[in-house]
Amino acid sequence: MRTLFTAELSELADDLVSMSRLVEDSINRASEALLTANVELAQSVIADDEKLDDLEETVDERCVLLIAQQQPVGLDLRTIISGLRISAALERMGDLAEHVAGIARRVYPEKAIPETHREIFEKFAAAAGETAAAVTSLLEQRDLNLAAAIVSDDDVIDELHGQAYAALLAESFDGSQQESLDIALAARYYERFGDHAVGISRRIVYLVTGDHKGERAAI
Repeated sequence: MRTLFTAELSELADDLVSMSRLVEDSINRASEALLTANVELAQSVIADDEKLDDLEETVDERCVLLIAQQQPVGLDLRTIISGLRISAALERMGDLAEHVAGIARRVYPEKAIPETHREIFEKFAAAAGETAAAVTSLLEQRDLNLAAAIVSDDDVIDELHGQAYAALLAESFDGSQQESLDIALAARYYERFGDHAVGISRRIVYLVTGDHKGERAAI
């Protein structure tokens, strides 16, 4: 019975890594679509979000069954509860990538990001892609140094979020109301993407250390 339970936990971990890889791919494609007005790429991100939703459902069902059948305690229970919360965060990150792609699709054939903000959003794209890759590695390795790096990367995303809004308020910005709205929304989506990554990093710290505040990541 314990061997079967261990195998189920291993499959749970594998499913979370698979979800994270999908998120990583989605945010990278969504960012490219946003910056290049590639409507086909944007559409592919939106269509592929269903795969992430299906995986989240699989994870949730597995976790509920494990709790009902095995009545786990201690580390095993922490692992299952963490799996539920991480899958929810990954699904939301996928939704945010879909929202970024949605902006690109809606304004096609125009580019959603004007030249005044292009450099900021190129940095957003790079930071979000690095964060997503770090989350995947964290789920694979459970290395607390990676957890700390994700928190640091989120500081970069938060700074870019502030820069995006400051540039909107600059006297030199003469974009339309729709451009202003798209910039504000896209910046918010990236900022929330980073927040969910931080939430996952804190959940892994809790899983490894038992620190429910997620403050014991190495640096």
